[in-house]
Parts: sequence; C-alpha cells; structure tokens
Amino acid sequence: MRIGIALDYAGGFHDGVERVIELEKAGIDIAVVPEAYSYDAVSQLGYLAAKTTTVELASGVFPIYTRTPSLLAMTAAGLDFVSDGRFRLGIGTSGPQVIEGFHGVEFDAPVGRTREIVEICRQVWRRERLHYAGRHYQIPLPANRGTGLGKALQIINHPVRERIPISIAALGPKNVELTAEIAEGWQPVFFWPERSGRVWGAALTAGTARRDPALGPLDIMVGSALAIGDHVDDRLAWTKPDLALYIGGMGAKGRNFYHSLATRYGFGDVADRIQELYLSGRKQEAIAAVPDELVRGISLVGSRAFVAERLAAFAAAGVTTLLARPLTPDPGEAVRYVEELLELRV
Repeated sequence: MRIGIALDYAGGFHDGVERVIELEKAGIDIAVVPEAYSYDAVSQLGYLAAKTTTVELASGVFPIYTRTPSLLAMTAAGLDFVSDGRFRLGIGTSGPQVIEGFHGVEFDAPVGRTREIVEICRQVWRRERLHYAGRHYQIPLPANRGTGLGKALQIINHPVRERIPISIAALGPKNVELTAEIAEGWQPVFFWPERSGRVWGAALTAGTARRDPALGPLDIMVGSALAIGDHVDDRLAWTKPDLALYIGGMGAKGRNFYHSLATRYGFGDVADRIQELYLSGRKQEAIAAVPDELVRGISLVGSRAFVAERLAAFAAAGVTTLLARPLTPDPGEAVRYVEELLELRV
C-alpha cells in the first residue's frame, strides 16, 4: 500500500509544504492538493513541485466544470513538466452548491462530461490535432455554433508523458462504474472498508469488466483522518464538523451525494437529522448528531495496534493508496503520525 498525505485546502499552505518536504524524506509516495472554493490548487502544486524531488503530486480534485477539457489537459501537462513527470491529474464533479453557487456554472451530465474530458485530455497529451465530436464537447466548435474560423490544433509543447495518470473522485454508482472502466485511479470520500463493498462493489465489478488491461489495476486512493496513540480518541470529534458540513450542508434535500453515501452505509435516519439541523442553521447540533460509529469506521484514530488493524482492513477492501490527514495542530506530531503509518503499511 502506498502512503501519502492530503493537504488541507483551508489550512496554512506553507506549513503544509514544509510537512511534505519532511515526509518526502521519510518516504511517503504521494501528496495531494485539494481545490474547493479556496485558493486554486494549480499554483500550489507548481510551488510544491519546486520544493520536492521524488514524491508524486496530485490534484485532489480539479472540478470538471470550472475548466475546459483542453485547459485541464494543458494544466496537467504543465504540472507534469515542472515536476519532471511526477503529476497525477485528479478530477471530479464537486457538487451543485460549489459549481452553481460559487462558479455560476450549470451542474449537468456529470458522467457524460467526465468520460469526454478524459478522452480529450488523452488526445491532447498524445499531441493529436484535436477533433472531438461528443455530446457535451465539440472541438473545433461547429460553424453553426461559432464563427466558423476555429481549426483543429495540437498542443505546441511536447508533454513529458503522453499518458498522465488520471484519478476520478466518484461516489454515485454510474460515476464509480465509469471510473473503474476508464481511469487509472479512484478517489472515494469517507471510505468505510467493511461497508464499501455493499455500496460500490457492483459498480466496480461492472466497470472493471470493460476496463482496458493497458490501464493496469485500478489505484484505489482513500483519504483518512489519522492520529496514533493511547489517548487520542478525543480526536475523533475533530472530524465531525466536516462530516456534518458534507452530509448536512453540501447540497439540498434529495441532491446531496454525501447524505446519500451515509444513507447507503446504514445511517439514513441520522443523515436526515444532520441535514435538517444543518440546513436550519443549527450547526452545532448537527455536529453533535454525527455518530461515533461512522467516524471510527472511516478513520485511523487509536492505538498503534488498533491503527494496524484498521490499515489491514483498508487493504483487504482493496485500498492501494492511503492519504493521511493528521489530526493535530502540531507539525512535529503530524510528521510522527505519518512516519508511524509508514512503519505499519501493509
């Protein structure tokens, strides 16, 4: 299992970079930079590329609606260039609240757009003249929709690699199935090893059946809160505000992917309650309603022996890359947690 670190999009980026530099020396495999309605991840990944030498760098994730497919390909090629071939393109849909509420772009056809974007990116990296006639993207733009002056172009530069790995953050069955079919990696959120099979097993099996063997095995990249020690159980509560935000506040009733995931894990009534409280402005009550069982199931928080057991459970569920999110304000302690995780890796 590869071990990496997921930076915090709301935290101090320079502190995060220093942490990555230390952990690169310790032997982590990958560092992932998120993008939400925060600073963009591209500038931070470029900065991180200049400060590191061996660790793989990834976006976690670029929303597919906020850049054209060709710009996504150009950006990935540029980051792969400045990092000497160490970049992995992580993409995802985000959600209507961010895409429509912050960017003012319609959130539509997530599965179809994802497939077309992946196909276009790979054409760009192969330096083909870009001819693409999809349902959602047409390149060059047809004359009846533009000036008629657009011509098929190829990227001017020669990308370091013509096949930059792509990981897709997907939760819904159709998008997970697509990911297993076309992507090098999958980035699910709030992954519970023992319950993941009943949520995603059928979709992964269906997508894998159509997978091109040249892609290799699907890299299942899972983020998890991390704290190792005999007296760290209080850290479990630190993750509840995020869970309450996503389950309760990231979307409306009937259109919240994280609420749906919690429901499929068996917490439907609780998820409804969290959403009701959060959307009515009672955020502290929503946080208090997040069940300890859910938090513990998706986290690596506890004694060294307990974390070793949980790490084995993640591996048994098919996880191939573990992205740690240390639960501590102390940079030294954060590094120690990840170093211990490296020692426990399976």
